[in-house]
Amino acid sequence: MEKKGRIFSGMRPTADRPHLGNYLGALDNWVKLQDEYECFFSIVDLHALTTGYEDTTALQKNMRQMAIDWISAGLDPEKCCIFRQSHVPQHAELHLLLSMITPLSWLERCPTYKEQLRQLETRDISTYGFLGYPVLMSADILLYQATTIPVGEDQVPHIELTREIARRFNNFYGETFAIPQAKLTKFAVLPGIDGRKMSKSYDNYITMSASGEEIGGKVRMMITDPQRVKRNDPGNPDVCTVYTFQKLFNPEAIEEINQGCRGASIGCKDCKERLAHCLTEFLAPIRSKREELENTPEVIEEILAKGAERAREVAERNLKEIKKAMRL
Repeated sequence: MEKKGRIFSGMRPTADRPHLGNYLGALDNWVKLQDEYECFFSIVDLHALTTGYEDTTALQKNMRQMAIDWISAGLDPEKCCIFRQSHVPQHAELHLLLSMITPLSWLERCPTYKEQLRQLETRDISTYGFLGYPVLMSADILLYQATTIPVGEDQVPHIELTREIARRFNNFYGETFAIPQAKLTKFAVLPGIDGRKMSKSYDNYITMSASGEEIGGKVRMMITDPQRVKRNDPGNPDVCTVYTFQKLFNPEAIEEINQGCRGASIGCKDCKERLAHCLTEFLAPIRSKREELENTPEVIEEILAKGAERAREVAERNLKEIKKAMRL
């Protein structure tokens, strides 16, 4: 099958395990894209240093866990390239070269710069690395001549900055970079168990690796129609968090559940039990694969090493052309 183009995307390695919202928002999309595009998926540890440079004791563990999460979710190392960013030194070199031509004003106007300074005001991130992280992000993309970047709407300004840097470089040194296009990720918005956005900060999430017991406990806490007090009261599934999950994870039965709720032939407890069963079944292969990989750490290291070798080959080939254009 001929590929549609080349994709680069990445995530920062953190101690937080991915939840169902992360799966639907990114990983599920990546799994589908790996069959259509030549994909490079990077665990961007250099980016992690821009806000977490003080303590790196857990960094290696977090990277291994992230690789396990990705592969458990369905990324196939035979179909895509999975690697640690710092194991491909060309990322850092291109970052340096692009920083020479990037106006300071472009970075200072980046919409997430001042926002994150406010959000992380208790930490010292008034550093060169943090200011320049959009240039590093641009280097990640341009290093592979990526044509398509899957992002949510909040990340579009970063892709536009990458496009501006690429155009500026091409203007100075000749047509070197392809201008990447943002591919807006379409995904169902999954609420947390309390109806708010699913988030670690709200403690309202279900992790991808949750056991059946954990899933059952979380589902029992889900918000249902507050007007439905008694079992025989008719309900409104449109305001029920459980129903939102049912639409995504039990679509075959959604019409039955819809009518049953409105007609009071299905109770909230029954509906939650059905959802817990569906979620447990859905996550079972992910959990099984994760357990297998946890017990074979050498497999993960081999995948990351091979991925870095493949990425370095492509990166070095492109970097030579970039340096040639700059007459270096």
